[in-house]
Amino acid sequence: MRGIVWFRRDLRLADQPALSAACYECDEVIPLFVFDDPLLRSREFGAACVNFMLGSLRELAASLADRGLTLEWRRGEPVEEVVRAAQEWKADVVYWNRDYEPRAVIRDRQVQQKLKQMGVIVRTFKDHVVFESQEIRGSTGEPLQRYSAYRARWWAQWHTTRPTAISTPTSLTASKQAAMPPSGPLPSADELGYESLSPWIEPGERQAWKRLRQFCEGPLHRYGTGRNIPGSDGSSQLSPHFRFGTISPRAAILAALQTLRQKRGDRSRPDVLIWIDELIWREFFQQVLAEFPHVISGPFRRGVSPPVREPGHERDRLFHAWCEGRTGYPIVDAGMRQLKQTGWMHNRVRMIVASFLVKDLRIDWQSGERYFMAHLLDADVAANNGNWQWCASTGTDSMQGSRIFNPTLQSKKFDPEGLYIRRYVPELASVPTANIHEPHLMSLGEQEDARCRIGIDYPAPIVDHHQAREEYLRLSKQETVR
Repeated sequence: MRGIVWFRRDLRLADQPALSAACYECDEVIPLFVFDDPLLRSREFGAACVNFMLGSLRELAASLADRGLTLEWRRGEPVEEVVRAAQEWKADVVYWNRDYEPRAVIRDRQVQQKLKQMGVIVRTFKDHVVFESQEIRGSTGEPLQRYSAYRARWWAQWHTTRPTAISTPTSLTASKQAAMPPSGPLPSADELGYESLSPWIEPGERQAWKRLRQFCEGPLHRYGTGRNIPGSDGSSQLSPHFRFGTISPRAAILAALQTLRQKRGDRSRPDVLIWIDELIWREFFQQVLAEFPHVISGPFRRGVSPPVREPGHERDRLFHAWCEGRTGYPIVDAGMRQLKQTGWMHNRVRMIVASFLVKDLRIDWQSGERYFMAHLLDADVAANNGNWQWCASTGTDSMQGSRIFNPTLQSKKFDPEGLYIRRYVPELASVPTANIHEPHLMSLGEQEDARCRIGIDYPAPIVDHHQAREEYLRLSKQETVR
């Protein structure tokens, strides 16, 4: 029997259910990746994301080649290309791991229908999450809309089912190689219409496991506090790897729990569980997207809309300053410049800059959501949408008025020495720590000493936070009254 394994968001060999099933059931296995030309042309994702994907694909191709198999690839409309490949290669069965984005669900349904008409079997598997939405339900079978309830049932399901990871199949050898002409070298970013660059976080399955091991050996066990300090290496930085499936969330959670059994004991148990909570949040947002696909085009809570500034020059000026990291709030500017330079942003800072855009500048959260998608290495529709709606108070766990971050207080609390700020806002490098969070308060003499003239070298704040907060709350009350 000949089977195609359609790789998508699962660019790895270990703990890869579709690949393992194909190796077990088929005499010949054809690994396939399809470059989605319509999606690439949409520019929804940026160069950082595309280059990370390509780097991960190159390693996947090399790992398969080491075992005697060739990664085939095609470009075009995915439904057409997968169906055409199955027909041309005379496949008996096509395997893939499920995706939960609304457009992916529609795409996969179309592929499945067309293959069925051809007499080709389709086998799909759970992979991108530990538990799919139908496995975590309320007492009456409804999808859960509150994270706290979802988390409790997620852990109950974990203890009940005790998930395990799948090893790389030992039968993945040259004996499975189908006789067919290879596709040739993978395309470059330039050939796909994107700038070629080296991702700030190294792509590929080997790098994912290397980063996970380093994280589990140290930062994981200080995660409760370390995750909030953007100037230190306290986060896992695995989000791009989860996005492209170079490591599975199940394997990562098992590795984290294993550290408790090995040597750490109860001392770091809270830190480990806090990190796993972040992965459960990820699955919660995947469930929200799968069960409530309207969040793609609007708020989760229909009819809830934060007050926004009228379109026009002032709105565009403020949005441009936010995008360029020229707001006059150092922690906001550091985050936006980190995003632009690296394709990644520390999670605490993501919340700060999102709150600032929506509640200080009163700019619609969808504009921020689109900007992040176009620049992030880990551009994931569910996580990005869920986090923006959380910050905008339009999502599931919403606090309409009180969740407004003070960027200066956040900066002083989580970057007290200004290490993160100085790294990404070099014009503030010589500003004393006492002034680093509010450089506009320096006297002219202090500005000269720091070689940073406010309004020339670095901007004054584009809005006053306290005034902006009061205005946002006032307008929010008016919206509620209506």
